[in-house]
This record gives sequence, structure tokens and C-alpha cells, in this order.
Amino acid sequence: MDKKDVEKAALKAGKKIIDHTPEPVKEKIEEKVKEKAKEKFVEKTEGKLQEKANEASEKLQETKEKNAQKVHGKGEDAKEKLQDVLLSVKDKLSDVKEAGENFQEKVSSSDDKEKSKNKRKIKGVNQIKKATDIKSSTKIKSSNDIKSSTDLKTMGS
Repeated sequence: MDKKDVEKAALKAGKKIIDHTPEPVKEKIEEKVKEKAKEKFVEKTEGKLQEKANEASEKLQETKEKNAQKVHGKGEDAKEKLQDVLLSVKDKLSDVKEAGENFQEKVSSSDDKEKSKNKRKIKGVNQIKKATDIKSSTKIKSSNDIKSSTDLKTMGS
């Protein structure tokens, strides 16, 4: 016999007993049964509510812990990424600084008069003669064109 069969048998027996008992006793038994049923109902309901509240509390705690781990993990990742970016920027800036210093050394060493020509002495593109500026053979002076000492003007004249 399982539990349900026992409950059914007890219920039938209880009904037979109630049928054969006198009226005043029936009323007292009925009141006692109602009180016991009420107590049992309250106990079961409280137990179920407490169990559900505990389950909800546990789920909330688990969710809270998972979220805390995620946030902490994301924060660590962000911190590492930021450090990597800052290190790469630092490396690039040091490379730029080094290149600037090298350039400055080259410029200052090229300014030395002993080592290189003065930049003013270097001809620009517009100062170089073109083929049209070069004298032709007809414009070159010959010995006939040379003036004599008498042809020269003196300072007094």
C-alpha cells in the first residue's frame, strides 16, 4: 500500500466514525479538524513561500556575483588595453623625439662653415644660366675691340 491508499482508507474510516458519533462530539471533532487543517495549511503555505523566497534570494545572489565578475573582468580588460595603447603611444613619441634629435644634429652639423658650403653660396634654380643667356661666338670681343690707353677716360676728364 502506498501513501494515497492509506489516506483514502483513513478518510473512509473517519467518515464512518463521524456518522456513528453523537452530535455534540461531532461538533467538537469538527472544530478540532478545522483547526488542525487550518494549521497544516498555514504551515505548508509558509513553508512553500519561504522555500520560494530562498530560491529567489539564491538566484539573485548568483546573478549579482556573476555580474560583479563580469564587470571586474571587463574593467581589467579595459585597463590592460589602455596600458597597451599608452605604451605604444610612448614608444611612438620616443621614436619621433629621437628622429627630431637626429635631424637637429644633422642640421646643426651642416651649418658648420668648415664642413659644408654656406647656404647663401649655393645657387638657386633661377640663378643658373640658360642656353639663351650664353654668349655666341659673334659677341665675343676680338683684339680690334680693345681700347688703347688714349681711349680710356681719366678721372679728371
